[in-house]
Amino acid sequence: MSMAAEFKEFALKGNVMDLAVGVIIGGAFGKIVDSMVGDLIMPLVGAVIGNLDFSSMFIVLGKVPAGTALVLADLKKAGVPVFAYGNFITVAVNFIILAFIIFMMVKQMNRLKREVPPAPVAAPAPTPEDILLLREIRDNLKK
Repeated sequence: MSMAAEFKEFALKGNVMDLAVGVIIGGAFGKIVDSMVGDLIMPLVGAVIGNLDFSSMFIVLGKVPAGTALVLADLKKAGVPVFAYGNFITVAVNFIILAFIIFMMVKQMNRLKREVPPAPVAAPAPTPEDILLLREIRDNLKK
């Protein structure tokens, strides 16, 4: 079997295709969660705590070159080591939300699987009349 044929057989298996779809949907789902955390949840948390912008929460660990703004993106671009704990808080909240959503999805799937009632046990098929007659003859012969 040629390498191309082996690859085609591998790539067209159901598991590989399911995995590919999962990765694509997961990437899109990750962007939705990132937006939810960055655009909806973190501003609310910042407003409750005191109008904080988590992206501006960092500690500069090195020398800042002259003319570099004290903004996280500019400091990173300049190669200055920065302890960006605000960015970490955002990513951690993002992970917690994503893990909770996945937990709820798995919980729902398990609940749906359990709710499927077992198939009712079919009543045994009625015994054919000729079999009943043969049993009656057998029982009479035994007497």
